[in-house]
Amino acid sequence: MAVIIGIVIVLAGVFGGFALEGGHLGPLYQPYELMMIAGGALGAFVISNDAKARRATLAALPTLFQTARQTNALYLDLLSLLYEILLKIRKEGLMAVEGDVEAPANSPIFTKFPAILADHHLTEFITDYLRLMVSGNMDPFQIENLMDNEIEVHHQDGEIPIHAITRLAEGLPAFGIVAAVMGVVHTMGSVGSPPAELGNLIAAALVGTFLGILLSYGVCGPIASLLERKLQESTKMYQCVKVTLIASLNGYAPTLAVEFGRKVISATQRPSFSAMEDHFKQQKSR
Repeated sequence: MAVIIGIVIVLAGVFGGFALEGGHLGPLYQPYELMMIAGGALGAFVISNDAKARRATLAALPTLFQTARQTNALYLDLLSLLYEILLKIRKEGLMAVEGDVEAPANSPIFTKFPAILADHHLTEFITDYLRLMVSGNMDPFQIENLMDNEIEVHHQDGEIPIHAITRLAEGLPAFGIVAAVMGVVHTMGSVGSPPAELGNLIAAALVGTFLGILLSYGVCGPIASLLERKLQESTKMYQCVKVTLIASLNGYAPTLAVEFGRKVISATQRPSFSAMEDHFKQQKSR
């Protein structure tokens, strides 16, 4: 919703200001100029991105209209899940969580947190490293390095649509110039026409440059920035899991291990220590 509101504000500010200073909106309606810009940009997008990047970009666009998932409540659920797993390990040993790891959908611990279980990639990340902990064949440094590599791969995959849209935004002003040049060519070919008609042709040519710049800096650029922000927030979830599990492997008690994880959460979403403890107590009473 915020994306749509932002685009409306951009358009209202630009076109409204133009109209208020006495400009006529009619000459700005140039569908063929827009077709040249959009068609050229779309073709360049197809050429510069493989099938994986195109699919990733199309899949990322709907997320622009979704509210942020990484809320205070979601982090409380994540920390509670990790706390209960680590507490079970501390009381009953690593092998006690083998059933939870192999079938999280049937686990009495995981099913208490449906918001976490609904995130397939995050659930897989947690269970994969719990499985490695259960195997007992890797030291904390090896597991931490492996976690860092997987988080980096996750981040690189998330950057694919961001880079694609950023390159598109960078190219739109150039396609606006192309449309403007084509308009000038058309104008020069009509040099014998009446001055009023030539004026309309020149105005149409200049609209091409205007549209390319507007779409670049007013629409595509901000979209790429928003996707980058969403990716950073998503990565924080994995960082929280990593820090918590590594702290546990280094011998810290479950309460201290989840405190390590709490500290890497952004301040705007980070639950307080007392809120986290209260949440743990509520989960235990269920």
